[in-house]
Amino acid sequence: MAEGVRFECQPGCTECCRQKGFVYLTDADLPRMSAFLGMTPAAFQRRFVYRTRNRMRLRVPRDANCSFLKNDGCSIHPAKPTQCRIFPFWPELVESRREWQKTSRYCPGMGQGPLIQIEVARQQAQEMREGYPALY
Repeated sequence: MAEGVRFECQPGCTECCRQKGFVYLTDADLPRMSAFLGMTPAAFQRRFVYRTRNRMRLRVPRDANCSFLKNDGCSIHPAKPTQCRIFPFWPELVESRREWQKTSRYCPGMGQGPLIQIEVARQQAQEMREGYPALY
């Protein structure tokens, strides 16, 4: 990648939320999200989380990509999962110009806004690696 990248979420855009794939959760996501919704972590897990042996992710509703995506955007935006908060500074995007450009086809915020130093983007990518050790 270059010295930096431009990125700024665009008002009203939810394209990242509409892509196929899973939203994985970190251990810190669970209590933050459940508190935001006024639920116990156990109740939140029963309703919204699917667990495998070494990972947990949000359940995918039959008729939507995410239980929290509404017409006006993310209904839990202040408490959204780490994976969502860090997008598009995921390791696989920050480390590959090709993947960054491929993602920019659906994300109108890529190439917009202020220049973000590549080291700042890499720090966020590192937070992804640390938060999701089973994925990276």
